Amino acid sequence: MDQRPERLERLERLELRRALGPWQAASLVVGTIIGTGVFLKAAVMAQLGSPPWVLAAWGVAGALSLAGALTFAELGAMFPEAGGEYVFLRESYGRFVGFLYGWMRFWIGSPGSIAAYAVGAATFASSAFDVDALAIGPVGGRTVIALGVIAIFTALNSVHVGASGRLQTALTALKVAIIVALAGGALLAPRGSWSHLAEGGGFPGGASFGAMVLAALWAFDGWSNLPMAAGEVRDPTRNVPRALVGGALAVLVIYALVNLGYFHALPLAEIQASASPAHPHAPAVAAKVAEQLVGGTTQILIACAMLVSALSAMNGSMLTGARVPFAVARDGLAPAALARLPAGARVPRTAILIQGTWASVLALSGRFDDLTDAVVFALWLFYALNAGAVLLLRRRAPARVRPFRVPGYPVTPIVFIVFAIVLLVSTVFAKPLISGFGVGVMAIGAVVYAVVLRRRA
Repeated sequence: MDQRPERLERLERLELRRALGPWQAASLVVGTIIGTGVFLKAAVMAQLGSPPWVLAAWGVAGALSLAGALTFAELGAMFPEAGGEYVFLRESYGRFVGFLYGWMRFWIGSPGSIAAYAVGAATFASSAFDVDALAIGPVGGRTVIALGVIAIFTALNSVHVGASGRLQTALTALKVAIIVALAGGALLAPRGSWSHLAEGGGFPGGASFGAMVLAALWAFDGWSNLPMAAGEVRDPTRNVPRALVGGALAVLVIYALVNLGYFHALPLAEIQASASPAHPHAPAVAAKVAEQLVGGTTQILIACAMLVSALSAMNGSMLTGARVPFAVARDGLAPAALARLPAGARVPRTAILIQGTWASVLALSGRFDDLTDAVVFALWLFYALNAGAVLLLRRRAPARVRPFRVPGYPVTPIVFIVFAIVLLVSTVFAKPLISGFGVGVMAIGAVVYAVVLRRRA
């Protein structure tokens, strides 16, 4: 006899706690978006094009992310359940597409993001401290730090969602204050010059500009995370849309000010020679700007500030990402252990622990930019499908209650879909190995579903 219905019934006796208020929801959006990219991606982008085109790439990425946040706000208010995009895709396209998203998020999306944040945190720490002394055998000091922070925050997120939410709010408030101060100082830097914006050449070409947008999209990534934890947000039909849209707008403004400040404070050549794969041991752009403003004694302070930013984003990614395999398991499409909730904590502890373990494996590579590009490519395929879900559900269920509606419908989701397709195609040509890796992982997921799960679904 099939014991699955009885098993799922037992699992569903315990539900997630709605312990996240409006400020904690907003801090999840802002805190997960602002992580490592605002400190590290400017150098990579400046190596591909001139300041005006770098700023244009930031603008395109910001507009795309805002359009995406608007579409997710409508879907999140309609389906305020744990799992976010998995639920949206399952309700719109069926369980197969929903499972593919859950598979991708489990193997690439969440652990890849966590690993990238951890590697970024280790990079920031190495700019002020002698991390080589922490090396253990063949494992370098940076990797030891990355693995250590993943372990610590995995443990913290296994305790209680309310505690994780409060930690997220505190870390987000601290880093926003630091970044706004950095942006203000850079824009007013006495040795800065607006003539720096005229340096460099003209349009860098479609492939290079696409790579710049891809890099900026990593810095904006995270606006989609909050709906994954919608099952733990109080009054979600109201708080989820407000946090998504307000948070995305706030980050867009902050990023515009920070990057404009970078180019005012430093010449193009100095930004190009900052921390990146081409200059792995150089200081980050933000560290160079801070040193110009207040001298070299701030090296430790700015490193700590960037470390806080990376850890805040990692905490938000951990908290939200584990809710996707939890939701998939509740539908019987993943091992039941992933949906188990301890009676006291009421958090998907098994999913959190497995997520942290796999993120640690990915962090061993230490390749920050490869990790971020793989995550962005895989996620944006499903972002396009979610925007299409808004169009599909408007036609299929026009009478359904929608607490929030996308402004500018249907133009907003259509524009988002078009640009997402352009981005994906350009990534295939610019980074064939990275995109091939993402497609390969999803192909394996399709085989697993066809062979093992199709009858169960």
